[in-house]
Amino acid sequence: MLEDHARLMAFFEQAQEVVGRKRLQKMVYILKKCGFDFSERYSFHFYGPYSEELSTRIEELCNLGFLDEAKEKEKGYYQYRYHLTDRGAGFLSESGVTTPNMDAVIQKMDEQSSKFLELVSTMLYFDNFSKEEIEDKVRTVKSQQNYTEADFEEAWRFINDMKH
Repeated sequence: MLEDHARLMAFFEQAQEVVGRKRLQKMVYILKKCGFDFSERYSFHFYGPYSEELSTRIEELCNLGFLDEAKEKEKGYYQYRYHLTDRGAGFLSESGVTTPNMDAVIQKMDEQSSKFLELVSTMLYFDNFSKEEIEDKVRTVKSQQNYTEADFEEAWRFINDMKH
């Protein structure tokens, strides 16, 4: 159990800060699909892949004082900002859990919008289908996003870069 929590803390240590719950969900899912060892199970939700387990673990880490969650009012809605606390960093260093370096992948994701990460994570959710079927499914389940051919091309490049 604590290994799963420690892996999440290592993610936050390497990310330094994550702004947005949706963004957090997508980033961890993309890392998982790129072969990083995250155990959270995902199902398909309104904004793409979503893990109730991840939400629960984040809440537990906040309650333990290992993770700080700052709630900010932003244009009529609340946005959440997360970072590892000193207490969390201390626990992580003493945990003995070894985690791979995710810096390069996290940095690439940080350069992208949440909407783009939603597209990528949704495409990865359907990765057992052909490229054409994936795009058709995304267009169906994300019709309100109006993704363009250029969006899909950029997402395929991104996915290819992330997996190599």
